[in-house]
Amino acid sequence: MGRSIHYRPSALEVTCPLPNFITTFKMKKIIWPTLMLALTAFLSACSTQSETVSDNKDTVLTIPVARLFPQQTELHREYVGSIHALKNVEIYARVKGYLEEVYVDEGKPVKKGQVLFRINNEEYSAELAKAKANQQSAMAQAKAAELEVKRVKLLVDKDIISKTELEVAQANYSAVKAKIEEANSAVTNASIQLAHTRIRAPFNGVINRIPLKIGSLINEGTLLTSISDNTNVNVYFNVSENEYLEYVKARRETEQNENLIDLELADGTYFPEKGKIETMEGQFDESTGSIAFRARFANPQGILKHGSTGTVRLTNMVDEVLLVPQKAVFDIQDKSFVYLVGEDNTVKSKIFEPKLRIGDYYIVKSGLETGDRIVYEGIQVLKDGMTIKPKLISLQGKQVKKKDSKTITSL
Repeated sequence: MGRSIHYRPSALEVTCPLPNFITTFKMKKIIWPTLMLALTAFLSACSTQSETVSDNKDTVLTIPVARLFPQQTELHREYVGSIHALKNVEIYARVKGYLEEVYVDEGKPVKKGQVLFRINNEEYSAELAKAKANQQSAMAQAKAAELEVKRVKLLVDKDIISKTELEVAQANYSAVKAKIEEANSAVTNASIQLAHTRIRAPFNGVINRIPLKIGSLINEGTLLTSISDNTNVNVYFNVSENEYLEYVKARRETEQNENLIDLELADGTYFPEKGKIETMEGQFDESTGSIAFRARFANPQGILKHGSTGTVRLTNMVDEVLLVPQKAVFDIQDKSFVYLVGEDNTVKSKIFEPKLRIGDYYIVKSGLETGDRIVYEGIQVLKDGMTIKPKLISLQGKQVKKKDSKTITSL
């Protein structure tokens, strides 16, 4: 009968289990040299695997770290602006009649005093002629009354008639002179009405839509078109009370008296001309808590049109602020955190309060201090208490430029 040999597990089997064929085998079917060679190779492989695991466990990650320093930066705020032409008026008919001529086309530039429309004027020409005839009649009556006064006065002087007759003649003369004034007024009114049949441009500008065509019946007060002077435009935008105070303070401290601003157009490009803040309203809107600013932009090429919108970018230089990259921040339940790096290079999460988000950075309101080292990026693989190998990078001179900041949100 063959004798079986049973294998007793050792401590090595915990980390490197031995092959099944070693646990039970018959001595007569196994050649000892071959067995020993296989066992030696297997134990060597297990030893190598154990060392690799140990090395990975002891690996220290190299993480970019930034030290916070107070610095000066450009603080950009953006507001939706409403664009208005410097002059924009609607043109209405002041007399009734048929539209006979349209001398301009939509979208065309016109000069001050240029005739735009003509309304049928036959009726008004007749009224003017009638008024002038009445004027001539009144003037003739006045001449006759004047001669009558002179004749009666002569007779009174010769005591041929009484003075009462002279007083009557003078009263008639005064009445006729009043008729002359009335006739003159009628002539002036008829002339004005006739002139209103020709509608002229009140200033240099561009004609907008013309809703009526030749032959349309025009009533007094009918809208004919509107005209815009876009050589300069006003841009209105609303600023909150906090931002207003920040703006005033920044202008006072930095002596930025020019108040220059940028205007971003609907396609994302920036208007080539700089704008200048001219004035602001004298009170805050109680319903919104904001105050309206007005900025003037030169528009020599006529790119900006009345009624369009844009994004006004207001720039302030601020000093002594701490900037935290957005990539270094993570949020938990509406709270903002960063990883602080201690003197022993261990990391620990720290809550802080941002004041503003500008582009890819936060301005710190509280919670962080000058000299703090924070993890710049790679926060996804970190946990409190981990030890890292810091790779220091600099945040000095970081500024939020146009291309960096699309929108700015108050927090």
